[in-house]
Order: sequence, then structure tokens, then C-alpha cells
Amino acid sequence: MIPGQGVLAIWNGIEAGHEEEFLNWHVAEHIPERMAVPGFLRARRYRAVRGFPDYFNFYEVLRPDVLESHAYVSRLNDPSEWTRRVVPHFTAMSRTLCEVVASGGRGVGGFILTMRFTCASDTLKPMVPMLLASPAIAAVHLLERTRLSVQRTAEAAMRTGKDATSPSILLVEGPAPEALDTAVNEIASDVALLANGASPPTDRGLYQLEFLLDHGPDDVSGAHH
Repeated sequence: MIPGQGVLAIWNGIEAGHEEEFLNWHVAEHIPERMAVPGFLRARRYRAVRGFPDYFNFYEVLRPDVLESHAYVSRLNDPSEWTRRVVPHFTAMSRTLCEVVASGGRGVGGFILTMRFTCASDTLKPMVPMLLASPAIAAVHLLERTRLSVQRTAEAAMRTGKDATSPSILLVEGPAPEALDTAVNEIASDVALLANGASPPTDRGLYQLEFLLDHGPDDVSGAHH
């Protein structure tokens, strides 16, 4: 399950010819830089197996207000030279500051199904225990957008166009993509969602985990053994 109460959910593509630098920057500098901000607990990057855009990233934070903290916003307003080279080549950017409505499971799956909704998260809540009951599903997370707009920062100004956001997001993890697909299609198909009073998602994507960074016990407690 998600260890905190907040999530920053990001989907993005990258312009042709800039993918290798994006991948190197993301792991070598960007994610460690974000994880150094107080309140950031875990970061993940996924690549699309099926879906658009090519990458899904999410950062798990202690509370939603970590994403508006002075430490985080200051970081956004002071991008590194490497960041200045990479970020202008982002495409199809969707960035949503979220509150965790529900989260549960048995661990981290190697694959994740992402669903973005325009409906309220309340209508999706009944799906969470139903999905968690499937042995093919490792974890389920229901997220709700915390606000319609965020501060305009130096980093955001480098991206072309306005970032998209999603009112509600449902994430379903599993170890095997075929079994995950089958389970979600049985429980949370468009027909099933409509029958439960929810709107179908505006987007569904299947992504594979490429990188995960979290804090070990020493990072959290400051103790050394």
C-alpha cells in the first residue's frame, strides 16, 4: 500500500531523439533530487506496455501539502542545467497532485494498470475491495485530485502547453500483465463501472515498472547499524 497520504501522479512522453538522455537524467539526478525533499517517501517510473503516453511516474509523499512545501516549490524554481536540457522535450504531460482515498494490497507489482476519470472518487470506492479480492492483483490505489491549479514554477514554464490533470485516478498493480488485465476487465470494465454508478475512465494504460527508489530504515530514522 501507499505509505503516505499524498501522491504526485505524472504521465509524460518525450520527443524523439531525447529519450536516452531523459532516462539517464531521471534515474541519475531527477528522482534522487525529489527524494531528498522532506516528506517524499517513494518514487517509481513505469514504461507503457499498452497506452499513451510512454511513461507513468508517481511519487508517494507523507501528506498532500508536501507537494506545496517551501522545500519542494524551491526545488521546482531552481532547476539544474541537466533539467533545463531535458524538460523542454516533454510531451503529453499530465500532472496531478493527489490525496490517497484508499490504498491496500500485498506489495508492489511489476505491472500497473492506470485509469484516469472525470467522475468523483466516491463512485469508484466500491471497486477497491472487489479488486483487492482477486489473487491476480497485488495492490489497488484510489486517488483524488487535491486542487484544480498549482503554482506556476520555473520548471513548469519550460514545458510547452498546459499540464493536464485528472479528478480521480485508479491504479491497480499485479505481477503478471495478462492476469492483471483479465482481473481488471472482469471487475472494472466500462460496463461494470457504469453498473456501479461510476463513469468509464477517459484513459486506460498498462505500464511496466522500470525503477523504484525509497528510503531505507537509515534514511528514515537517521540511525546507523
